[in-house]
Amino acid sequence: MIKPASLSLLKQELENLSAKEVQELCLKLAKYKKDNKELLSYLIFDAGDEAEYIKNVKAEIELQFSEINTTHLYFVRKSIRKILRTTNKYIRYSGQKHTEAELLLFFCSKLKDSGIPFQSVSSLSNLYLSQLQKIRKAVSLLHEDLQYDYGREIERLS
Repeated sequence: MIKPASLSLLKQELENLSAKEVQELCLKLAKYKKDNKELLSYLIFDAGDEAEYIKNVKAEIELQFSEINTTHLYFVRKSIRKILRTTNKYIRYSGQKHTEAELLLFFCSKLKDSGIPFQSVSSLSNLYLSQLQKIRKAVSLLHEDLQYDYGREIERLS
């Protein structure tokens, strides 16, 4: 098995490449994996306007919640976990605690307002509580004014 090079070694080698060669490498990465393409799209098109990015991700989360198959609990659990995976993927792309808090709060509020009796299902209840914990952790790293605003929203969801 071939071991990948360390991040510092990759950084050193990238500094030695021309802009054209770096561009070709980025396009090759985007070509082979959807996540790489999505991350590259975020970095190029969305990173400059985080508010618009959050708005678009919220719209996608809302759409996914509207498409949940509620006929069986199995499908509900599967759908909610998928929505959370998608949400976490978009949070990773951004890497900002403000975005993490905003998107997870939106996810939790949509789950709570969905009418799905998630409190009576231990796996979903635990998932919800762990997301609230992640929100608290992200909010604790933000500015005091934002902490207060988000704190009120967390209390509403608790």
